[in-house]
Parts: sequence; structure tokens; C-alpha cells
Amino acid sequence: MTACGLDFGTSNSALGVLRDGAPVLAPVEGHETLIPSAIFYDLEQWGRVIFGQEAISASIAQHDGRLMRALKTILGSPLIDEATAVGPRRIKLTSVIETFIRHLKGQGEAFLGEEITQVVHGRPVHFVDGDAAADSRAEATLEGIAKRAGFREVHFVYEPIAAAYHYEETARREELVLVADIGGGTSDFSVIRIGPERRGRPERGEDVLANRGTRIGGTDFDSALSLDAVMPLLGLGTQLVEKDLPMPKSLYFELATWAMINFTYTQHNARDVRELMAKSCEPEKVARLLRTITHRFGHAIAFAVEDAKIGLSDVPAAPIPLGFLEDGLAALATRDGFDVAIAAKTSALTMMARDCIADAGLKATDIDTVFFTGGSSRVPAVQQAIARAAPEATPTTGSDLLSVALGLTREAQRIFA
Repeated sequence: MTACGLDFGTSNSALGVLRDGAPVLAPVEGHETLIPSAIFYDLEQWGRVIFGQEAISASIAQHDGRLMRALKTILGSPLIDEATAVGPRRIKLTSVIETFIRHLKGQGEAFLGEEITQVVHGRPVHFVDGDAAADSRAEATLEGIAKRAGFREVHFVYEPIAAAYHYEETARREELVLVADIGGGTSDFSVIRIGPERRGRPERGEDVLANRGTRIGGTDFDSALSLDAVMPLLGLGTQLVEKDLPMPKSLYFELATWAMINFTYTQHNARDVRELMAKSCEPEKVARLLRTITHRFGHAIAFAVEDAKIGLSDVPAAPIPLGFLEDGLAALATRDGFDVAIAAKTSALTMMARDCIADAGLKATDIDTVFFTGGSSRVPAVQQAIARAAPEATPTTGSDLLSVALGLTREAQRIFA
């Protein structure tokens, strides 16, 4: 039987296999070893399902169909039991995730030339904050999906621990490491003792000193930036003529939330927005909201915001082009404004990192290294927030988007070999 390590992420996914006894990443989209966690049901060619960047491109090009992304965020939420409309059919969201996992498995098998029956599946420290029963249900749901996708044996490993094992491959001395895995949907922390003399041990339980996690991630940062920079152009924060009331906020929050965007495209919402536009002090802005709903521009906005967020890691300001919504329309995102918009989230990350160190029975000064992984760990405000938890530790990074998958594959070798 053949095993793999599977990192099913909120934003991106990867799958590693063992080839000639060594962990390697399988190409999962063309020659790429990383694939956006996106799926598009094509209604122009009924029955055609598109994955990854191709799915995103089809959606941006306004092909008739249904894009779904950030599916991992619904694990542990009531939405996981829902079905979503895809043309004339309704498809269970668990089936959507299964289709994506099955696709990854198939890509790995095509690369290896044989069936993959065992998987070490990454998981966040907490799918659900503060609810152990819901967290257990989320893992059980993901295990059931993996088995329906064709895996016969499923083993779970916390994602930050997998990242630590990947980092350990290059460690030259024993270290106490705080792993900060900041992904698309969750932020996970582990304190682990690693080193050249430890990496070959069959059991590592005593080396893992503490784990913490929370449902804060890149999609939350996207949402905050969208609400701060874009949604005011669509009427958020404006007033209604009657009684000087503010525009209702719920639809803006849904449009700014990846997992909820598809649910905004309804005739009921369009009717409500038309009524609000007639009562608005700034109807031209609300008209943009109406166009967003009726023409299904929510995902295009979200991708433009995500691009600007990524850009702000390198520059102090980045445009958010919205010409698809209105000729010449654009928002401006600034790093200072972004930092303020996510301040509550980054403060929570500082506290979570400090709590994880305390759970390990350590002081901040005991931590040798902070290892950053996950795409959202690139955000400067996030790095600064976590560094405050261990200011004397050496910050380091690996393969931001692939460390977890490589670590999971190493674990697959240990567990199933």
C-alpha cells in the first residue's frame, strides 16, 4: 500500500508522496506542486468540474458556473451540513470537498503510477474555537470525506507540528521552536523541541510541549481589508434618507467573507438593495452594490482585495482595481490602514502565541526560534505581532506554502512505512 501527506488548506493545497524512499511533492496542477483550493462547476458545459487556478480564471472571466473556495472554513460550522445550488441541482458541501480531495488524490496517483490508499491528513489545532465536541465532529467529517474519496487509512497530524518536522530537516542543533502556522482560515502554534539527534526517533510525543490554535487567518484579513477599503464604495457607512439611519451592514459582511459570497447572489437580496437604493442618501454607491449582486461580481472583488493584501507585504500602498464594476473605479489600500483594520486579530495572535509558550511551561526567553509558515505569515503586522511573544528568538521561514505538506509526508513515511 502507498501513503501520502495531504495538506488541504483554506487557500491552497498540496500533496506529498514517497518516491525512492524520500518525501517529494506531487504536481497537482500542471507542473505546479501547489494548487489553489478552488473548484468551479461549469454550467456552460454541464458536468464539467474545474479545479485550482483554472477554476479561478473561469470565474474571473465570468463563465457561467459556480466557484467555491475557502471550503475548509466551513468544517465545524453549521454550513457543512448544507447543500448549495449548482444550476438545476443542489450539491452537498461535503460532496464538494470530497470532489476536490478526490482530485488531489488522483493527481498524486498519476504522478506515482499507483493507487494511494493511506494518508496523513493535516488539521488545524482547532477547527472550532472553544467547542471540543464540534472540533471532534469536524475531524470526523473530514475523515469521512477522505475515506469516501478512496483513502482506506486516515491519520491526522496538527499542521504546525508537521511544519516543525520539515524545519527540523535543516536544524544543526537542538532548539526550542515556536511554530507559527498562519494559514488562510486558522492560525496554529506549537512549541516543540527539535534537533538532529531527535529527528529519527520513532515517537516524538515528549518533544511536543504545547499546542494552541484559533480561527483567525488570511480570509479574515481579506474581509477586514475589503470592509475598510472597498465596501464603503458600495455604500457601507452611508445613510438612508428616512430617520438618518445607516445602511444595513449584513450584506457587506457576507460579500467580504469568502465562504458566504455565493449566498449573496439571490433575487431576494437584489430586491432589497433596489429598495435601499431608492432610500439612500448616496444612491450611486448603492447602485454598485446592486451590480455586484446581480452580475455576481463578489468573487472578482474578493480576488482584487486578496491581490492588494499580498502586495501590501512589500509596498506601503496598493490599488484595488474595480473597473469590472464601474469604468475607472478603484480603491486604495494602504499598509497603515490595513494594519489598523486587522489590529484586533493580530493582538489575538500575540496572546495566543504567549499562551502557547506558557502552556509549555516556558518563558519567552526560552524560545530559540520562531518558525513562520503559511501564506498569511508573510503579512508584516502578523510577523510583528507574533515576534512580540518571543522578542529574543530568531525568526526564520521555510517554504511558506509547502512546509506542512512536506512534514506530513515525512510523517506518512514514519507511520505507514
